[in-house]
Amino acid sequence: MAVVASAPGKVLMTGGYLILERPNAGLVLSTNARFYAIVKPLYDELKPGSWAWAWTDIKLTSPQMSRETTYKMSLKHLLLQCTASSDSRNPFVEYALQYSVAAAYANFDSDKKNVLHKLLLKGLDITILGSNDFYSYRKQIEALGLPLSPESLATLTPFTSITLNAEESNGETSKPEVAKTGLGSSAAMTTAVVAALLNYLGVVNLSSSSEDQDMMETTDLDVVHAIAQTAHCIAQGKVGSGFDISSAVYGSQRYVRFSPKVLSPAQDAYEGKPLDEVISEVLKGKWDHERTKFSLPPLMTLLLGEPGTGGSSTPSMVGAVKKWQKSDPQRSRDTWTKLSDANSALEEQLNLLRKLAAEHGDAYQCVINNCSIRKSEEWIEQASEPRQVEIVKALLESRSSMLEIRNHMRLMGEAAGIPIEPVLQTQLLDATMNTEGVLLAGVPGAGGFDAVFAVTLGDASRTNLTKAWSSHNVLAMLVREDPRGVSLESNDPRAREITSALSAIHVE
Repeated sequence: MAVVASAPGKVLMTGGYLILERPNAGLVLSTNARFYAIVKPLYDELKPGSWAWAWTDIKLTSPQMSRETTYKMSLKHLLLQCTASSDSRNPFVEYALQYSVAAAYANFDSDKKNVLHKLLLKGLDITILGSNDFYSYRKQIEALGLPLSPESLATLTPFTSITLNAEESNGETSKPEVAKTGLGSSAAMTTAVVAALLNYLGVVNLSSSSEDQDMMETTDLDVVHAIAQTAHCIAQGKVGSGFDISSAVYGSQRYVRFSPKVLSPAQDAYEGKPLDEVISEVLKGKWDHERTKFSLPPLMTLLLGEPGTGGSSTPSMVGAVKKWQKSDPQRSRDTWTKLSDANSALEEQLNLLRKLAAEHGDAYQCVINNCSIRKSEEWIEQASEPRQVEIVKALLESRSSMLEIRNHMRLMGEAAGIPIEPVLQTQLLDATMNTEGVLLAGVPGAGGFDAVFAVTLGDASRTNLTKAWSSHNVLAMLVREDPRGVSLESNDPRAREITSALSAIHVE
């Protein structure tokens, strides 16, 4: 029987760069853009003589990229061997696969290991699918002569084939690159694969019976988190902050990173120690990350806009900031302190707004409705009684904190010689924040030329902003905040789309 798991993409609202160092926190929102992993046996039944096999077969399929890779996996050493020369190998999935199987061997007694061995001998058939939102489809939309609008994006078939950016120079075509939108596709993909495999192998039970993640065994999610973080970091060749994996597992949150030394066993894994022992050490290690529930206050909407200027390389930008920190420690410390204070101020105001919404729902709804169709300088005029004034002040303080954050991020970029908020993005974000009903706008995460984000008040402002962005040649994406983390799905997501399409057909 197939197991289907999904994990969300993310938007890091605050904490860019600072989140790399404890105890700095970041606010990360998970989204409705999800990566799916489908795991099922490659063979329906065990082949005669398979009990003596030392290797099992694995097939990895990525339909959106028209790629299929086959492997042999050693059941003794858990090593993967690609069965054909391929330039389409996916290290994130490969490490997710090895470490998930190693986690099963590490956790099981001899009886369970026998069952696991038989299950693995049937082979593994893994399919990965990413929501369209992870990738840029501007070129296809423009080629079709359609307007740059969410409605045009919505006409694309779910899990549309991904076109590659191939640039020709000197008559030669460079290695094609996938055009991404910056939602953390590798983290969401790694988490989905780990979750599906661990559930399929019986290491965890990610119940699909409840939408409420609090009902899910936290220990099971913790296992998914540890394995996914390890696979993702080793595949990247560095230990990042891990906020993208954490949000893919647990959903929207306030996040403080783990101490990198917890991954030392995996980094030293090539010293002859069996992989299941290595993973056992990782699972028993002190995962000291901190996460607190966080989501946008009620009646607020996350929007993402794709400017069409191409993505940015986060690792190279992080490297430039670290170099600047070493060369100018005093100035960099001052900038980080101010940035940290502004991040905390924004978090405080958003938490206050959530509290005011819960305690004074009518006043809150009235303010949001009135402000959603007006520019920020007119908001205070709409407050007719003390509670409403308090709510508007919290909205304006949030804007002020976001402007502070942007200012310090921009200064940091200039000092480090990198475009954290490039001039074009500054112009776009200023125009965005000057649009009716827009609360915040910024460059997420490490900044650069990825999609920009905005937080709007109510539905009316979302429509206003979509039109405003369109006039700036910015494509408003279909992404929204969805606080859910990793979850089991009831079936192949492609089947769901077919079913919904069929249900729309009326037979006379």
